[in-house]
Amino acid sequence: MNNKDFITELADRTGYSTEDTQRMVDLVIETMSDHFQEGDNMQIPSFGTFEVKKKMERIMVNPSTGQRMLVPPKLVLNFKPNVSWKERIKNGGAE
Repeated sequence: MNNKDFITELADRTGYSTEDTQRMVDLVIETMSDHFQEGDNMQIPSFGTFEVKKKMERIMVNPSTGQRMLVPPKLVLNFKPNVSWKERIKNGGAE
């Protein structure tokens, strides 16, 4: 499903116009992004948890040259779905 299809379906379900729905979705994503950049985690009940984790500095070896390189620390975003969603997906969408 692409963005246009998602916004159209969401607008149909909520009764808002597609323009208003697109603005709301953009605002939600922008707000979440701002909090992730600050290192905050976000939990959405009955959906899942977005966690910002810090990967530590590590040494990587290039397999073709054998050269060792230092990889700097970085923040990564992980998503952990709710247990009920995990089961749904595992069972092929059946509840």
